[in-house]
Amino acid sequence: MKVSGSQALVKSLEQEGVEVLFGIPGGVVLPLFDALLDSSIRRILTRHEQGAAHAAEGYAQVTGKVGVCVATSGPGATNLVTGIANAYMDSTPLVAVTGQVPTHAIGTDAFQEADITGITLPVTKHNYLVTHAADIPRVIKEAFHIASTGRPGPVLVDVPKDILAAEMTWWYPDGVDLPGYRPNLKPHRKQVREAAALIRRAHRPVLYVGGGVSRARASEELKALAKMTGMPVVTTLTARGMFPDDDPMALGMPGMHGTYAAVTAMQKSDLLVAIGVRFDDRTTGRLSAFAKGAAVIHADIDPAEIGKNRAADVPIVGDARAVLAELVSVLGKEAESHPPADIGPWQEQVLRWKDEYPCRYTQEVGGLLKPQYVIQKIGEAVGEDAVIVTGVGQHQMWSSQFLRFNRAHSWVTSGGLGTMGFGLPAAMGAKVGRPDAVVFAIDGDGSIQMTSQELATCTVEHIPIKVAVINNSHLGMVRQWQELFYKKRFSSSYLPPDVPDYVKLAEAYGGVGLRVDSAEGVEPAIARALEVQDVPCIIDFRVDPEEMVYPMVPVGHANDDIVLGPEYDAGEDQEGEE
Repeated sequence: MKVSGSQALVKSLEQEGVEVLFGIPGGVVLPLFDALLDSSIRRILTRHEQGAAHAAEGYAQVTGKVGVCVATSGPGATNLVTGIANAYMDSTPLVAVTGQVPTHAIGTDAFQEADITGITLPVTKHNYLVTHAADIPRVIKEAFHIASTGRPGPVLVDVPKDILAAEMTWWYPDGVDLPGYRPNLKPHRKQVREAAALIRRAHRPVLYVGGGVSRARASEELKALAKMTGMPVVTTLTARGMFPDDDPMALGMPGMHGTYAAVTAMQKSDLLVAIGVRFDDRTTGRLSAFAKGAAVIHADIDPAEIGKNRAADVPIVGDARAVLAELVSVLGKEAESHPPADIGPWQEQVLRWKDEYPCRYTQEVGGLLKPQYVIQKIGEAVGEDAVIVTGVGQHQMWSSQFLRFNRAHSWVTSGGLGTMGFGLPAAMGAKVGRPDAVVFAIDGDGSIQMTSQELATCTVEHIPIKVAVINNSHLGMVRQWQELFYKKRFSSSYLPPDVPDYVKLAEAYGGVGLRVDSAEGVEPAIARALEVQDVPCIIDFRVDPEEMVYPMVPVGHANDDIVLGPEYDAGEDQEGEE
């Protein structure tokens, strides 16, 4: 059967089970969008290509499937780069399809030409420039395989316009032949046994869980290991929800704005069982002072991560789900012949830390609205089945601290790259992936303004997300650092609270807008937002502009230098504890 390159590309996407793609047409990809008219694949026209990439990320994170975004050449392709880089840092499976100028024009600085494969080389797992229409099926098959296996990540496929128009004989490969790409999924049994021996001997172990556990969809295996061993569990920003916060041994997020219990437990531990983590700077603080007395078991699908920042006493290369399952198996079989050390005193100490040093704030009656109170009330209203998506900034840290996550893949955020503007389009993609779930975006007034145009997409495509704007009239995290480290010299961090008017903005985009400036109005506004089922709803929460995120480990300091904040300095009884 003879087909065009565009038709072959669409048929290839269908073969890979693609249900939806996010993107914007343009000159060189018009043949592709024309072919999509004859496909069952849902096309969601975003208002910016960055929004398309973030929406594909949100879709991928909640479904476990590969997200797909499409853009034209030149500025269309370059507008995807932030989203591609974000997916790369957070190991999100993504395939980005870009158009390119005709092959004969490549290298001539043709209209809307950009070397997108060169530009994205550092932030993709792999990328392709397709030069023959007959290669399209093979390339798409390989792209989806690479994006979704091993350590997941983005793959870019760049297709010139003449290749999209060229004729080919349709075919589709049964598999892939990539001799240089062989992810090691199964852990080495000897390494697992050595890890099990360390776990049995440890008196102060901590399970240090990262985004790799989320990408491996390994929540049940994690819970089985934690239950078997009784180890306290810390979940990094991208792993929130993989272990239930209601479990007594759940310590929450570690690191710069982590809970006191999580940070201190890691510092005082004698063994870190690190699964799917990078030992990144936000978690470790000053690396030379991080958990100095702890042995390290480090398991990761990516061998390049092991030993990169912290030497591992037992390195394990393998899929997080397989590693956890093997550890449970070995520990279970050897339980009677090799009984574990008593970690009861350690568990009691950890519980004391949790009880004595929770994350705190005070919502005074009649006082300024506190952002933590808003976020806590959102969590109580939406329940465990909702999906929470955040932008980047103070609101992101408060969301991790004050929301309770008991369900895997109920949390979507930008971790490694820290991309402001991620929240709204990612929530849009998450809602497309899980249409029956309540999807609530918690965003900042700085973050949301970078991608707020996607409200139009939500209205037109009937994607009824809820958006809480934590409006503190500042770039909040910037302001916090300026107050603490720059002698309160507030340079370019103020955002007028009424520009834009978020109620009018929501209405202009066809949605519902609400405004709240007191604690009494929080719960009714959330309830009203949950009633809106056909269009997006924004709630503009006017909160205390001087509120800061605590606990905090200052940059360059050891985690032992954690600052609890003014609520503890005051020594008063507090409301709204973690």
